Amino acid sequence: MPLQRLAVVSDVHGNLTAYRAVLADLAARGITRVLNLGDVVGKGPRGAACAALTRERCEATVRGNWEVVIAGDGELRSEGQAWWRRELTAEDRRWLFALPGSLDLRLSGRRVRALHASPVDEFTRVLRGHSAEEFAMMFAPTPFTGGEQPADVVVYGDIHDPFLRSGREGMLVNVGSVGNQLDDPTPSYVILEGDPDGGAEAPFGIQFVRVPYDVESEIAAARARGMPEAGAWEIELRTGVYRGAHAALGLTLGAD
Repeated sequence: MPLQRLAVVSDVHGNLTAYRAVLADLAARGITRVLNLGDVVGKGPRGAACAALTRERCEATVRGNWEVVIAGDGELRSEGQAWWRRELTAEDRRWLFALPGSLDLRLSGRRVRALHASPVDEFTRVLRGHSAEEFAMMFAPTPFTGGEQPADVVVYGDIHDPFLRSGREGMLVNVGSVGNQLDDPTPSYVILEGDPDGGAEAPFGIQFVRVPYDVESEIAAARARGMPEAGAWEIELRTGVYRGAHAALGLTLGAD
């Protein structure tokens, strides 16, 4: 059977311009299967439009921490969170909050597990500089993932910092972020390639892809909508530096 390609995207964060650019890149490559690892909404100005595009183009989506906070009914902690919740329709919120926490699929004899942040929950963060214990934990079955089988390959998002590490337990792949990349400003996603009906002897590939987009157009959309926290968003989109580090680095609007 011919090898199949599956795109894995994550952390769109309401950045419709970047999302459209990535989906156009997928179409140009002839890739029709798309898996979304959550955080479709929050931080950017067009969460509702990104949720609609996700429902149209992605064959499956898992729930991220921003879906829990923004689409759920819990207490909000900022004006920005309230704004992002109001931007969604009741149906958007229902669909986003009901998404599964994880999904498993088979590719070239490997159990590939898709998560937003970790098999603990949507909020437990595993960074690039993780410990050996954290690495092993990412492959273990948990009540959150369901089932009793460990994963061979784990693809996840959350940290906006793509990397691949292979070890005895399996292969850990962070796909980066479509809408809020934080190692540099260029959106990142991953292509998995393999035989869904084949065994471990079948070829299996992982490719990281970067897709430039019109950053200034997306910033203009946030400004036009009067989105809270738009200044920090602008700096993140232009520099790829997390907002928590802006002050220490002297990053402000209008600075060189």
